[in-house]
Amino acid sequence: MDGPTILTAISVFVALLGVAALVAIVVRPLRLPYSVALVLVGLAAGVFVAVVRPGAVPVVAPEIVLVVLLPGLVFEAAYRLDLGQLRRSFAPLVFLAMPGVLISASVVAVILHVATGLRLDLAFIVGAMVSATDPAAVVSTFRGLPVPRPLATIVEGESLLNDGTGLVVFGIAVAALSAPAAPASALMTFVATVALSGGVGLLAGFLAARLMALVDDHLIELTISVVLAYGTYLLADQLHQSGIIATVVAGIVLGNYGRARSMSPAAIEAIDTVWEFLAYLLTALVFLLVGFAFPLAQLGGSLGWIVWGVVGILVGRAFVVYVVLGVAARLVRSTVDGRPVPLGWFHVLFWAGLRGAVAVAMALALPIGVPERERLQEITFGIVLFTVIVQGSTAATVVRRAVGGTADAVEREAGRPGPEAEPRA
Repeated sequence: MDGPTILTAISVFVALLGVAALVAIVVRPLRLPYSVALVLVGLAAGVFVAVVRPGAVPVVAPEIVLVVLLPGLVFEAAYRLDLGQLRRSFAPLVFLAMPGVLISASVVAVILHVATGLRLDLAFIVGAMVSATDPAAVVSTFRGLPVPRPLATIVEGESLLNDGTGLVVFGIAVAALSAPAAPASALMTFVATVALSGGVGLLAGFLAARLMALVDDHLIELTISVVLAYGTYLLADQLHQSGIIATVVAGIVLGNYGRARSMSPAAIEAIDTVWEFLAYLLTALVFLLVGFAFPLAQLGGSLGWIVWGVVGILVGRAFVVYVVLGVAARLVRSTVDGRPVPLGWFHVLFWAGLRGAVAVAMALALPIGVPERERLQEITFGIVLFTVIVQGSTAATVVRRAVGGTADAVEREAGRPGPEAEPRA
């Protein structure tokens, strides 16, 4: 990298930060989610560039999202997850993060194949790209809403876990284009990748916690947390495993085991403050870049395909939430201390299926030789736009109508302060 290139990169970074701050100030009095506003600003910036410089195509490298932005985002969210609540939510999380991703991808593939004639293997790649809910989109939208703690844990935990499984499914689907594999072999690869990635994160998290126990300097402990977040991702990636799954597990370990047994009080305060700021910063950059990456002028030609793709994700999500989790109702009840789960919670889980930066990064990372590559990208971009703008802007309304006043009641019955008494960060 030469000097002018570095200066340009720094200038763009500072400009993005300034835009993010300005957008936050403008939308604060409006009833528009910050994430949605950032995507709209990113879209406007992309259109502006196309008008000012005709022929210039905004390019966002997938590595920026997958390596620079996403590890920090998922680590911060995983670090804040409560392991006790996570255990009580284990059953629905497993259904949503494992079979839920595969079912959603398959439903999208079948609907696209039948409705548009798109080859089934190519349609499954689209399904893999949009099957997982996105952690940046979900966490940024649901934090601050009056959601009962068990339900919030399911929504946020799913977005963290199935993001990694979605990337694994995507990799298998793309590889199958050139070297078709039997379903049993693909399933074994999927299970092995998830297990090995989780093992990498578990070991890294415990190692970081033990290192923190050896020092009593909050700056060193904070540095270890940053190394853990990005180092775990890079290590797992080098081992051809899922960096996201490894980072999520490492964050959960540090946030529960390390926070309770290894960190000094000064380190806990520093890590909480710095990572809260980093998450805010990374979230803003993610949504601006997502909006900037969309070639709006090209989406019109794929509008029909996009509509069927949206139908696919909604049908797939409805099947996973209402049928798969509905059939497993006894397991789901464990998330509210054995009490029956209100129907409204299922509505929230259904509408919480936002897609975002991860789907965009996968679409941008599609190999050049993939048949109908641009069409697959446009379908994915259109689906992401729908979920972020339509579902993201109406999530608060759905939560209020579906959950109503039960948030405080559930928390009080469980012996915990409600969201008003203890706001979610």
